[in-house]
Amino acid sequence: MPFSLLPKTIVPALPDLTPRKLGLMGVQVLMLDFDNTVVPYTNDLPSPAIRAWLRTMDRAGVQLCVVSNSKKDRVKQFCAQWNLPCYTHCRKPSTRGLQQAAQSLGVRPEDCALAGDQIFTDTLAANRAGMRSILVKPIHLHTPWLWLRHLLEQPFIFIAKRRNAL
Repeated sequence: MPFSLLPKTIVPALPDLTPRKLGLMGVQVLMLDFDNTVVPYTNDLPSPAIRAWLRTMDRAGVQLCVVSNSKKDRVKQFCAQWNLPCYTHCRKPSTRGLQQAAQSLGVRPEDCALAGDQIFTDTLAANRAGMRSILVKPIHLHTPWLWLRHLLEQPFIFIAKRRNAL
């Protein structure tokens, strides 16, 4: 389990992850953090861009699942509405929830990627689990705590961008 806070890939938003890009990365299953990655903390409705992306991924046969630390029913309700496998109480950066999700979906961790908005939970968990880590820009930083966390992540984002550019 390597300890790394550097995401392997950085994208501005989920719709930037196309079926073709995921295929080139060798991703068979794309795991998604929920809050501030798929929808903002303050809203349960996906944006029109996210709704279109979910339909595109479904039509292309890309297997998605949600892996969330949340214990709230809103995650399960969203996943039921979009017919997505849902794993809650994951306790990222622990790898346990990610490993259970991969096992129940019948894939190896190295064939999975996790897209999330937080380096200290999502990126770290994916890297520790042997999955591709994909950092997505947070949808909405609506509290001082989220702004502070994002500020603390900036050095790691800078290093990861520089590493990937070389």
